[in-house]
Amino acid sequence: MFLIIIIVVVLLCSIKQISEYERGIKFTCGKFSSVMTPGWKLVFPIFQSYSKIDIRTKVIDVPEQEVITKDNVSVKINAVIYYNIFDASKALLCVENFHYAVSQLAQTTMRNSVGSVTLDELLSCREKISETICEIVDKATDEWGVKVHNVELKDVSLPGEMKRVIAKVAEAEREKQAVITKAEGELEASKNLAEAASTLSKSAGALHLRTLSTINDVSSDQSNTIIFALPIEVLRAFENSSVEKIVKSITDNTKK
Repeated sequence: MFLIIIIVVVLLCSIKQISEYERGIKFTCGKFSSVMTPGWKLVFPIFQSYSKIDIRTKVIDVPEQEVITKDNVSVKINAVIYYNIFDASKALLCVENFHYAVSQLAQTTMRNSVGSVTLDELLSCREKISETICEIVDKATDEWGVKVHNVELKDVSLPGEMKRVIAKVAEAEREKQAVITKAEGELEASKNLAEAASTLSKSAGALHLRTLSTINDVSSDQSNTIIFALPIEVLRAFENSSVEKIVKSITDNTKK
């Protein structure tokens, strides 16, 4: 009876639970024997031992690193890494602390990758640089049973002097664009004015009508004083009318 009780106690102590998000690494007499899947498993005391490995996606916040870019600009940059364990046995047997190892590898790779590009490339191609870092770290951690899913560069801090320089460059670029836009507008306006002048010159009396329309618009405010210069077309109209009157008067006198 006493022996049965001992056996029952040993069996109860030997039952270990592995959760769905974990994998168990079992050792028998100090040697790796198997990977335990989720559920209740037997691990006999003294002869066997086990360790649990969490296979859920983990996040590493890479601390801020001071890096010198290819064009000798000192910047501070930090990142975040997303990874998980795809082979629990390798993660436990091939590296002492896989979490710390991934973090250190990411820091070194980030410094090397950022140091190989210029500041403009770092600011404009941040996503591409992140993909490059992710590929390098993922390839290096395969033998640890670690899968790196993503690396995101969170923040790039520039020195105060460099921020002022970039602000001046951006301001100069905006002024340049404003001058170009204004010149293009003036060019377009001059083309439209030339086309309008050509159209008015081809139509008899068009300039006179345009002048009257302008006078009508200006005269809506009684406080305005208008100095009106008669267009040549109007003077010619008066001239033709006067000549016709003189000719008619001479003709009438001759008939009398």
